Amino acid sequence: MDTIASLFSFITTPVSWVIVQFHSLYGAIFGPDTGWAWGLSIVSLVILIRICLIPLFVKQIKATRAMQTLQPEMKKIQERYKNDRQRQSEEMMKLYKDTGTNPLSSCLPILAQSPFFFALYHVLNSIASNDTIGVINERLLESAQKAHIFGAPLAAKFTDSSEKVEALGSSITDVRIVTALMIVLMSLSQFYTQRQLMMKNVDTTVKTPFMQQQKMLMYVFPVIFAVFGINFPVGVLVYWLTTNVWTMGQQMYVIHNNPTPGSKAQAAYLERLYKHVTHHGKTRNRRERAIVKAIVAKGRDRNEYERKFINGLSKAGLAAQADGTVVRGESTVVTENEDGTTTTTAAAAGRRQQPKRQTKAQRQTGGPKPAGGGEKTSLSKSDEPQDSEAGESTGKAPKSGGTRSRAQSGQRKGPQRPKSPSKK
Repeated sequence: MDTIASLFSFITTPVSWVIVQFHSLYGAIFGPDTGWAWGLSIVSLVILIRICLIPLFVKQIKATRAMQTLQPEMKKIQERYKNDRQRQSEEMMKLYKDTGTNPLSSCLPILAQSPFFFALYHVLNSIASNDTIGVINERLLESAQKAHIFGAPLAAKFTDSSEKVEALGSSITDVRIVTALMIVLMSLSQFYTQRQLMMKNVDTTVKTPFMQQQKMLMYVFPVIFAVFGINFPVGVLVYWLTTNVWTMGQQMYVIHNNPTPGSKAQAAYLERLYKHVTHHGKTRNRRERAIVKAIVAKGRDRNEYERKFINGLSKAGLAAQADGTVVRGESTVVTENEDGTTTTTAAAAGRRQQPKRQTKAQRQTGGPKPAGGGEKTSLSKSDEPQDSEAGESTGKAPKSGGTRSRAQSGQRKGPQRPKSPSKK
């Protein structure tokens, strides 16, 4: 423990100072020796640390999105070198290097919290050992030893002996019940957070090393917390349970408002956005305009959900602009196909009108009579006998343009060969 203390001595004093400052605030409300004062001080420490780590969380999101865009290329590498694992790993590392991505970026918030975690662990262990540390003097040390959270001392552990627990003013049963409950809640919150990321905000159809890493973390971290949690003091369990709850809420917010492209969360978000835009005819805020702008800028690279969103706006008479705004479109509907091509059709302004049905005489004469009493373009059936009679009375052969001189349908032109009599 002295080795750990020397390694994290540069941060042990700041952590103890922050806890003391929050304790002075909550001690004035709940009393300086209560578990509420010390417990809320640890919770406030977590919130302060996580606020400072928000830039790293944003970087983690960007790294995860970058890994998502690389999944098609990673799948091609897997299929090309499926029988050569070494070459497959080399090509993957080359792809990461060329694109500037890092699969370990998703672990940045956890790695950044590690120094604070071990510093808090050493502070609470010093309180249990009755040793002053950092800015915690003897008076604060005595107050921290009296603090109990649901009957368990702040510095007690699941593996402590009954004599050590009784020296802190509690019973071994209370300590083990409280620590076991906190360990279970800590493991479940970690599992749910990672499962939420895998099921809603990641495309699970592509099997890549990144996906395998995320799936491994979903099962490994809860087991790690469950195994090592029995050696954590109650105060450290409060710290880690609080940071898990913060991570879960932070991730739920990101999934709901800024989901990963191509994920189920994006499909649900675009459906909500489509209902709002078609109802109000515009986007609500800058974040929605940024998402619409990014979808418009993709062009043919849009995924299935984004194409469905753009096509839905077109059918509703709306058009997404390059700056992210949505305006009323023209009387045409532009539909984007899966291959990236577009189809433009006229939108029906009212009920479609059917063409007027022609009469039998109009169909026989080739259509309705032109306005102004123009000449006929073809002969009617009533004119055919007149032409024949006119030819007989004058002694002239009928004109070749008559209907009788034309070959009937299905017959060859020219002289017809007589049919041979059928043989009986």
